[in-house]
Amino acid sequence: MNARDLPEAMEPADRERRALRLEGKHVAISGHVEPGFEAVADTFAENFVSRNELGAACSMYVDGAEVVDLWGGVRNRRTREPWQRDTMVIVWSATKGMSGLAIALAVSRGLLDYDERVCRYWPEFAQQGKDRITVRQLLSYQAGLFALDAPVDKRVIADLDRLAIILAQQKPEWAPGERQAYSMLSLGFYEGELLRRVDPLHRTLGQFFQDEIASPLGLDFYIRLPEEIPNSRLAQIEDVNPLQALLHLNRIPLRLLLTAINPRSPLRRSDRNPHSNVPLDPVHVYARNLEVPAGGGVGTARALARAYGVFATGGRELGLRQSTLQALMAPAVPPARGFFDESLKYEWQLSLGFVKPSGGGMQFGSPSAFGMPGWGGALAYADPEVGAGYAYVTNRMGTAGADPREMALRTAFHRALERQPKAPAFAGTVQPRQGGPHKEVLA
Repeated sequence: MNARDLPEAMEPADRERRALRLEGKHVAISGHVEPGFEAVADTFAENFVSRNELGAACSMYVDGAEVVDLWGGVRNRRTREPWQRDTMVIVWSATKGMSGLAIALAVSRGLLDYDERVCRYWPEFAQQGKDRITVRQLLSYQAGLFALDAPVDKRVIADLDRLAIILAQQKPEWAPGERQAYSMLSLGFYEGELLRRVDPLHRTLGQFFQDEIASPLGLDFYIRLPEEIPNSRLAQIEDVNPLQALLHLNRIPLRLLLTAINPRSPLRRSDRNPHSNVPLDPVHVYARNLEVPAGGGVGTARALARAYGVFATGGRELGLRQSTLQALMAPAVPPARGFFDESLKYEWQLSLGFVKPSGGGMQFGSPSAFGMPGWGGALAYADPEVGAGYAYVTNRMGTAGADPREMALRTAFHRALERQPKAPAFAGTVQPRQGGPHKEVLA
Protein backbone atom coordinates (compact mmCIF):
# COMPACT_ATOMS: atom_id res chain seq x y z
CA MET A 1 0.00 0.00 0.00
CA ASN A 2 1.30 3.48 -0.83
CA ALA A 3 0.15 7.08 -0.84
CA ARG A 4 -1.85 6.57 -4.02
CA ASP A 5 -4.05 4.04 -2.18
CA LEU A 6 -5.02 6.51 0.51
CA PRO A 7 -8.53 8.00 0.56
CA GLU A 8 -9.46 11.15 -1.31
CA ALA A 9 -10.10 14.39 0.58
CA MET A 10 -12.64 13.98 3.36
CA GLU A 11 -14.66 16.31 5.47
CA PRO A 12 -13.18 16.92 8.95
CA ALA A 13 -16.02 15.01 10.61
CA ASP A 14 -15.12 11.92 8.55
CA ARG A 15 -11.44 11.96 9.35
CA GLU A 16 -10.72 8.99 11.57
CA ARG A 17 -7.19 8.04 12.47
CA ARG A 18 -6.18 4.72 10.93
CA ALA A 19 -3.09 2.54 10.73
CA LEU A 20 -1.35 2.58 7.37
CA ARG A 21 0.08 -0.91 6.87
CA LEU A 22 3.45 -1.04 5.15
CA GLU A 23 5.32 -4.34 4.97
CA GLY A 24 3.79 -5.59 8.19
CA LYS A 25 4.49 -2.43 10.18
CA HIS A 26 2.01 0.13 11.47
CA VAL A 27 2.86 3.71 10.53
CA ALA A 28 0.68 6.61 11.63
CA ILE A 29 0.86 9.32 8.96
CA SER A 30 -1.40 12.29 8.32
CA GLY A 31 -1.52 15.25 5.96
CA HIS A 32 -1.93 15.81 2.26
CA VAL A 33 -0.06 15.97 -1.04
CA GLU A 34 -1.02 17.66 -4.29
CA PRO A 35 -1.20 15.69 -7.56
CA GLY A 36 2.27 14.94 -8.85
CA PHE A 37 3.83 14.85 -5.38
CA GLU A 38 2.50 11.47 -4.23
CA ALA A 39 6.01 9.98 -4.31
CA VAL A 40 6.99 12.31 -1.48
CA ALA A 41 4.30 10.71 0.70
CA ASP A 42 5.52 7.25 -0.29
CA THR A 43 9.06 8.21 0.68
CA PHE A 44 7.92 9.76 3.97
CA ALA A 45 6.14 6.51 4.85
CA GLU A 46 9.15 4.45 3.77
CA ASN A 47 11.33 6.42 6.20
CA PHE A 48 9.39 4.87 9.08
CA VAL A 49 9.66 1.38 7.62
CA SER A 50 13.25 1.28 6.41
CA ARG A 51 15.13 4.28 7.80
CA ASN A 52 14.37 4.12 11.52
CA GLU A 53 12.21 7.24 11.66
CA LEU A 54 10.54 8.00 15.01
CA GLY A 55 8.56 11.22 14.60
CA ALA A 56 8.84 13.70 11.76
CA ALA A 57 7.16 16.21 9.49
CA CYS A 58 7.86 17.58 6.04
CA SER A 59 6.34 20.44 4.09
CA MET A 60 6.87 21.89 0.63
CA TYR A 61 5.52 25.01 -1.04
CA VAL A 62 5.66 25.77 -4.76
CA ASP A 63 4.64 29.12 -6.24
CA GLY A 64 3.04 30.09 -2.93
CA ALA A 65 0.87 26.95 -2.69
CA GLU A 66 1.39 24.15 -0.18
CA VAL A 67 1.93 20.99 -2.22
CA VAL A 68 3.09 18.67 0.59
CA ASP A 69 2.18 18.72 4.28
CA LEU A 70 2.89 15.47 6.13
CA TRP A 71 3.50 14.45 9.71
CA GLY A 72 3.67 11.12 11.49
CA GLY A 73 5.14 8.83 14.09
CA VAL A 74 5.40 9.75 17.75
CA ARG A 75 6.56 12.95 19.43
CA ASN A 76 7.69 11.09 22.56
CA ARG A 77 9.29 7.64 22.35
CA ARG A 78 8.59 6.81 25.99
CA THR A 79 4.89 7.74 26.11
CA ARG A 80 4.16 6.94 22.42
CA GLU A 81 2.13 10.15 22.10
CA PRO A 82 1.56 10.78 18.38
CA TRP A 83 3.07 13.57 16.38
CA GLN A 84 0.16 15.93 15.65
CA ARG A 85 -0.36 18.60 13.00
CA ASP A 86 0.76 21.34 15.41
CA THR A 87 3.66 19.43 17.03
CA MET A 88 6.80 21.55 17.17
CA VAL A 89 10.41 20.41 17.49
CA ILE A 90 13.78 22.06 17.93
CA VAL A 91 15.53 22.35 14.56
CA TRP A 92 19.03 23.11 15.87
CA SER A 93 21.16 24.92 13.26
CA ALA A 94 18.27 25.16 10.79
CA THR A 95 17.35 28.05 13.12
CA LYS A 96 20.22 29.95 11.49
CA GLY A 97 18.15 30.18 8.34
CA MET A 98 15.25 31.89 10.11
CA SER A 99 17.70 34.29 11.76
CA GLY A 100 19.20 34.93 8.34
CA LEU A 101 15.75 35.81 6.98
CA ALA A 102 15.27 38.29 9.84
CA ILE A 103 18.62 39.93 9.08
CA ALA A 104 17.75 40.02 5.36
CA LEU A 105 14.49 41.80 6.17
CA ALA A 106 16.44 44.35 8.22
CA VAL A 107 18.76 44.87 5.24
CA SER A 108 15.76 45.24 2.95
CA ARG A 109 14.37 47.98 5.21
CA GLY A 110 17.62 49.90 5.17
CA LEU A 111 18.61 49.14 8.76
CA LEU A 112 21.74 47.26 7.68
CA ASP A 113 24.03 47.02 4.66
CA TYR A 114 25.75 43.70 3.98
CA ASP A 115 28.92 45.46 2.82
CA GLU A 116 29.16 47.99 5.66
CA ARG A 117 31.53 47.46 8.57
CA VAL A 118 29.88 45.99 11.67
CA CYS A 119 31.41 48.66 13.91
CA ARG A 120 29.47 51.38 12.12
CA TYR A 121 26.35 50.00 13.80
CA TRP A 122 28.05 48.65 16.91
CA PRO A 123 31.12 50.76 17.81
CA GLU A 124 32.28 48.50 20.67
CA PHE A 125 32.62 45.63 18.17
CA ALA A 126 35.80 47.26 16.81
CA GLN A 127 37.83 45.98 19.79
CA GLN A 128 40.58 43.39 19.28
CA GLY A 129 41.17 44.29 15.64
CA LYS A 130 37.58 43.69 14.47
CA ASP A 131 37.16 47.20 13.03
CA ARG A 132 37.40 46.04 9.39
CA ILE A 133 34.94 43.14 9.59
CA THR A 134 31.92 43.68 7.35
CA VAL A 135 28.39 42.44 7.94
CA ARG A 136 28.82 40.15 4.93
CA GLN A 137 32.00 38.60 6.36
CA LEU A 138 30.42 38.14 9.78
CA LEU A 139 27.31 36.44 8.36
CA SER A 140 29.37 34.31 5.97
CA TYR A 141 31.55 32.83 8.75
CA GLN A 142 34.63 34.69 7.48
CA ALA A 143 35.32 36.83 10.56
CA GLY A 144 37.27 34.27 12.61
CA LEU A 145 34.66 34.44 15.38
CA PHE A 146 33.64 30.80 15.55
CA ALA A 147 34.15 30.44 19.35
CA LEU A 148 33.84 32.48 22.54
CA ASP A 149 36.60 32.53 25.18
CA ALA A 150 34.74 34.11 28.13
CA PRO A 151 32.28 31.72 29.87
CA VAL A 152 28.75 31.83 28.45
CA ASP A 153 25.86 29.98 30.07
CA LYS A 154 22.08 30.42 30.18
CA ARG A 155 22.35 33.34 32.61
CA VAL A 156 24.72 35.20 30.30
CA ILE A 157 22.58 34.43 27.24
CA ALA A 158 19.56 35.91 29.04
CA ASP A 159 21.51 39.05 29.98
CA LEU A 160 21.92 40.68 26.57
CA ASP A 161 23.98 43.64 27.80
CA ARG A 162 26.49 41.33 29.48
CA LEU A 163 26.56 39.06 26.43
CA ALA A 164 27.21 42.07 24.18
CA ILE A 165 30.32 42.97 26.20
CA ILE A 166 31.67 39.43 25.82
CA LEU A 167 31.00 39.43 22.08
CA ALA A 168 32.69 42.80 21.58
CA GLN A 169 35.77 41.72 23.55
CA GLN A 170 36.27 38.48 21.62
CA LYS A 171 39.48 38.37 19.58
CA PRO A 172 39.16 36.93 16.06
CA GLU A 173 41.31 33.97 15.04
CA TRP A 174 42.40 35.56 11.77
CA ALA A 175 42.03 38.64 9.59
CA PRO A 176 38.54 39.25 8.15
CA GLY A 177 37.89 37.53 4.85
CA GLU A 178 40.87 35.20 5.14
CA ARG A 179 39.18 31.86 5.93
CA GLN A 180 35.80 30.27 6.51
CA ALA A 181 34.93 28.56 9.80
CA TYR A 182 31.40 27.46 10.66
CA SER A 183 30.28 28.15 14.23
CA MET A 184 27.68 26.25 16.22
CA LEU A 185 26.11 29.09 18.20
CA SER A 186 28.23 32.24 18.30
CA LEU A 187 27.07 33.77 15.00
CA GLY A 188 23.48 33.92 16.24
CA PHE A 189 24.50 35.98 19.26
CA TYR A 190 26.39 38.43 17.03
CA GLU A 191 23.37 38.68 14.71
CA GLY A 192 21.09 39.31 17.69
CA GLU A 193 23.16 42.15 19.09
CA LEU A 194 23.65 43.72 15.67
CA LEU A 195 19.91 43.71 15.04
CA ARG A 196 19.19 45.07 18.51
CA ARG A 197 21.50 48.00 17.75
CA VAL A 198 19.86 48.99 14.45
CA ASP A 199 16.20 48.23 15.13
CA PRO A 200 14.38 51.48 16.05
CA LEU A 201 12.51 49.52 18.75
CA HIS A 202 15.73 47.75 19.92
CA ARG A 203 14.01 44.38 19.74
CA THR A 204 15.84 41.11 20.14
CA LEU A 205 16.27 38.99 17.04
CA GLY A 206 13.64 36.57 18.30
CA GLN A 207 11.11 39.34 18.88
CA PHE A 208 11.89 40.96 15.53
CA PHE A 209 11.36 37.59 13.81
CA GLN A 210 8.09 37.09 15.66
CA ASP A 211 6.74 40.56 14.89
CA GLU A 212 7.95 40.96 11.33
CA ILE A 213 7.94 37.42 9.87
CA ALA A 214 6.19 34.80 12.02
CA SER A 215 3.07 36.78 12.96
CA PRO A 216 2.39 38.28 9.49
CA LEU A 217 2.76 34.85 7.89
CA GLY A 218 1.02 32.89 10.66
CA LEU A 219 4.05 30.72 11.39
CA ASP A 220 4.36 28.26 14.26
CA PHE A 221 8.05 28.97 14.77
CA TYR A 222 9.84 30.62 17.68
CA ILE A 223 13.43 31.72 18.15
CA ARG A 224 12.34 32.61 21.68
CA LEU A 225 9.88 29.96 22.86
CA PRO A 226 7.25 31.56 25.14
CA GLU A 227 6.01 30.16 28.43
CA GLU A 228 2.45 29.65 27.18
CA ILE A 229 3.37 26.89 24.71
CA PRO A 230 2.42 23.63 26.50
CA ASN A 231 4.84 20.72 26.68
CA SER A 232 2.21 18.60 24.93
CA ARG A 233 2.96 20.43 21.67
CA LEU A 234 6.68 19.73 21.81
CA ALA A 235 8.51 16.70 20.45
CA GLN A 236 11.08 15.07 22.71
CA ILE A 237 14.52 14.66 21.16
CA GLU A 238 15.81 11.11 20.84
CA ASP A 239 19.60 11.13 20.79
CA VAL A 240 21.70 9.10 18.40
CA ASN A 241 22.02 5.50 19.53
CA PRO A 242 25.78 4.86 20.04
CA LEU A 243 25.55 1.48 18.30
CA GLN A 244 23.69 2.99 15.36
CA ALA A 245 26.31 5.74 15.21
CA LEU A 246 29.08 3.15 14.96
CA LEU A 247 27.32 1.47 12.05
CA HIS A 248 27.29 4.76 10.15
CA LEU A 249 30.83 5.96 10.87
CA ASN A 250 31.73 5.28 7.25
CA ARG A 251 29.37 8.09 6.20
CA ILE A 252 31.37 10.67 8.15
CA PRO A 253 34.38 12.13 6.32
CA LEU A 254 37.59 11.14 8.11
CA ARG A 255 38.73 14.74 8.54
CA LEU A 256 35.41 15.68 10.16
CA LEU A 257 35.58 12.66 12.47
CA LEU A 258 39.08 13.58 13.59
CA THR A 259 38.21 17.22 14.24
CA ALA A 260 35.10 16.14 16.18
CA ILE A 261 37.19 14.17 18.67
CA ASN A 262 39.92 16.79 19.01
CA PRO A 263 39.07 19.00 22.03
CA ARG A 264 41.22 21.85 20.68
CA SER A 265 39.76 21.89 17.18
CA PRO A 266 37.70 24.88 15.98
CA LEU A 267 34.62 22.64 15.81
CA ARG A 268 34.88 21.48 19.43
CA ARG A 269 35.74 24.99 20.67
CA SER A 270 32.68 26.28 18.82
CA ASP A 271 30.42 23.70 20.45
CA ARG A 272 31.32 23.89 24.14
CA ASN A 273 30.80 27.50 25.24
CA PRO A 274 27.86 27.36 25.38
CA HIS A 275 27.14 23.77 24.42
CA SER A 276 24.74 23.23 21.54
CA ASN A 277 22.22 21.53 23.84
CA VAL A 278 21.78 24.69 25.95
CA PRO A 279 18.22 25.16 24.55
CA LEU A 280 17.09 21.83 26.06
CA ASP A 281 15.29 21.77 29.40
CA PRO A 282 14.64 18.63 31.51
CA VAL A 283 11.29 19.93 32.77
CA HIS A 284 9.90 22.04 29.93
CA VAL A 285 11.41 20.06 27.00
CA TYR A 286 12.95 23.27 25.64
CA ALA A 287 14.06 26.37 27.51
CA ARG A 288 11.52 29.19 27.59
CA ASN A 289 12.26 32.86 26.96
CA LEU A 290 15.84 32.08 25.99
CA GLU A 291 17.16 33.19 22.61
CA VAL A 292 19.72 31.02 20.87
CA PRO A 293 19.39 32.37 17.32
CA ALA A 294 21.84 29.89 15.80
CA GLY A 295 20.48 26.70 17.32
CA GLY A 296 17.42 27.06 19.56
CA GLY A 297 14.51 27.61 17.16
CA VAL A 298 11.39 25.51 17.75
CA GLY A 299 8.61 25.08 15.25
CA THR A 300 6.91 23.06 12.53
CA ALA A 301 8.16 22.00 9.12
CA ARG A 302 5.18 23.87 7.70
CA ALA A 303 6.41 27.13 9.21
CA LEU A 304 9.93 26.71 7.84
CA ALA A 305 8.72 25.81 4.36
CA ARG A 306 6.21 28.65 4.33
CA ALA A 307 8.83 31.24 5.37
CA TYR A 308 11.27 30.06 2.72
CA GLY A 309 8.45 29.76 0.19
CA VAL A 310 7.54 33.42 0.70
CA PHE A 311 11.14 34.50 0.12
CA ALA A 312 11.40 32.17 -2.88
CA THR A 313 8.48 33.92 -4.57
CA GLY A 314 9.69 37.45 -3.94
CA GLY A 315 8.70 38.17 -0.33
CA ARG A 316 6.00 40.66 -1.28
CA GLU A 317 3.97 39.67 1.80
CA LEU A 318 6.81 41.12 3.89
CA GLY A 319 7.72 44.04 1.64
CA LEU A 320 11.07 42.47 0.74
CA ARG A 321 13.14 44.51 -1.71
CA GLN A 322 14.28 42.60 -4.78
CA SER A 323 17.87 43.76 -4.33
CA THR A 324 17.98 41.91 -1.00
CA LEU A 325 16.55 38.74 -2.52
CA GLN A 326 19.08 38.96 -5.33
CA ALA A 327 21.87 39.16 -2.76
CA LEU A 328 20.63 35.92 -1.15
CA MET A 329 20.34 34.25 -4.55
CA ALA A 330 23.80 35.34 -5.70
CA PRO A 331 26.81 32.98 -5.62
CA ALA A 332 28.68 32.93 -2.33
CA VAL A 333 31.76 35.18 -2.15
CA PRO A 334 34.74 33.03 -1.14
CA PRO A 335 37.30 34.08 1.47
CA ALA A 336 40.92 34.47 0.41
CA ARG A 337 41.70 30.80 1.11
CA GLY A 338 38.56 29.44 -0.51
CA PHE A 339 35.54 27.61 0.86
CA PHE A 340 37.42 24.95 2.80
CA ASP A 341 35.81 25.13 6.23
CA GLU A 342 38.27 25.23 9.12
CA SER A 343 35.67 23.82 11.52
CA LEU A 344 34.15 21.00 9.48
CA LYS A 345 37.21 20.25 7.35
CA TYR A 346 35.40 20.09 4.02
CA GLU A 347 34.31 22.56 1.38
CA TRP A 348 30.86 24.07 1.42
CA GLN A 349 29.67 27.53 0.53
CA LEU A 350 28.34 29.77 3.29
CA SER A 351 26.79 33.13 2.44
CA LEU A 352 24.90 35.80 4.39
CA GLY A 353 23.78 33.43 7.14
CA PHE A 354 22.88 30.54 4.81
CA VAL A 355 24.47 27.64 3.00
CA LYS A 356 24.36 27.58 -0.78
CA PRO A 357 24.09 24.34 -2.80
CA SER A 358 27.57 22.86 -2.45
CA GLY A 359 29.44 19.92 -0.93
CA GLY A 360 28.91 18.07 2.32
CA GLY A 361 25.53 16.62 1.28
CA MET A 362 24.24 20.10 0.43
CA GLN A 363 23.27 19.48 -3.20
CA PHE A 364 19.81 21.01 -2.98
CA GLY A 365 17.86 23.08 -5.46
CA SER A 366 19.21 25.41 -8.13
CA PRO A 367 22.31 27.63 -7.79
CA SER A 368 20.07 30.46 -6.54
CA ALA A 369 18.81 28.40 -3.58
CA PHE A 370 19.73 29.17 0.03
CA GLY A 371 18.94 27.42 3.32
CA MET A 372 20.46 25.67 6.32
CA PRO A 373 20.61 22.14 7.73
CA GLY A 374 20.24 21.28 11.39
CA TRP A 375 21.84 18.73 13.66
CA GLY A 376 19.96 15.45 13.54
CA GLY A 377 18.89 15.63 9.91
CA ALA A 378 16.67 18.71 9.58
CA LEU A 379 16.94 20.81 6.43
CA ALA A 380 15.01 23.82 5.15
CA TYR A 381 15.66 26.00 2.13
CA ALA A 382 14.29 28.40 -0.49
CA ASP A 383 14.74 27.90 -4.23
CA PRO A 384 13.64 31.07 -6.05
CA GLU A 385 14.30 29.55 -9.49
CA VAL A 386 11.32 27.23 -9.05
CA GLY A 387 9.51 29.26 -6.38
CA ALA A 388 9.92 26.51 -3.77
CA GLY A 389 10.17 26.33 0.00
CA TYR A 390 11.16 22.99 1.55
CA ALA A 391 11.49 21.69 5.12
CA TYR A 392 12.00 18.41 6.96
CA VAL A 393 12.19 18.08 10.74
CA THR A 394 12.57 15.08 13.05
CA ASN A 395 12.99 14.15 16.70
CA ARG A 396 15.31 11.18 16.14
CA MET A 397 18.81 12.52 15.68
CA GLY A 398 20.67 11.45 12.59
CA THR A 399 23.25 13.07 10.31
CA ALA A 400 23.13 16.80 9.62
CA GLY A 401 23.24 17.61 5.93
CA ALA A 402 23.42 14.01 4.66
CA ASP A 403 20.72 12.15 6.58
CA PRO A 404 19.24 9.27 4.49
CA ARG A 405 15.68 10.16 5.56
CA GLU A 406 15.94 13.77 4.49
CA MET A 407 17.94 13.02 1.34
CA ALA A 408 15.28 10.55 0.20
CA LEU A 409 12.55 13.17 0.68
CA ARG A 410 14.63 15.84 -1.05
CA THR A 411 15.20 13.55 -4.01
CA ALA A 412 11.51 12.72 -4.29
CA PHE A 413 10.63 16.42 -4.14
CA HIS A 414 13.19 17.36 -6.81
CA ARG A 415 11.92 14.61 -9.11
CA ALA A 416 8.35 15.75 -8.62
CA LEU A 417 9.33 19.32 -9.47
CA GLU A 418 11.03 18.12 -12.66
CA ARG A 419 7.77 16.50 -13.78
CA GLN A 420 5.67 19.61 -13.14
CA PRO A 421 4.66 21.92 -16.01
CA LYS A 422 7.36 24.52 -16.49
CA ALA A 423 6.46 27.92 -15.06
CA PRO A 424 8.26 31.19 -15.81
CA ALA A 425 11.33 31.81 -13.66
CA PHE A 426 10.77 34.14 -10.74
CA ALA A 427 10.65 37.75 -11.88
CA GLY A 428 8.91 39.50 -9.04
CA THR A 429 5.42 38.06 -9.45
CA VAL A 430 3.87 34.82 -8.21
CA GLN A 431 2.45 32.45 -10.81
CA PRO A 432 -0.32 30.17 -9.45
CA ARG A 433 0.35 26.49 -9.99
CA GLN A 434 -2.39 24.61 -11.78
CA GLY A 435 -3.57 21.23 -10.53
CA GLY A 436 -6.50 19.10 -9.52
CA PRO A 437 -7.83 18.38 -6.03
CA HIS A 438 -5.26 17.27 -3.49
CA LYS A 439 -5.23 13.91 -1.78
CA GLU A 440 -5.44 13.52 1.94
CA VAL A 441 -3.01 11.19 3.65
CA LEU A 442 -4.95 10.05 6.68
CA ALA A 443 -3.39 7.42 8.83
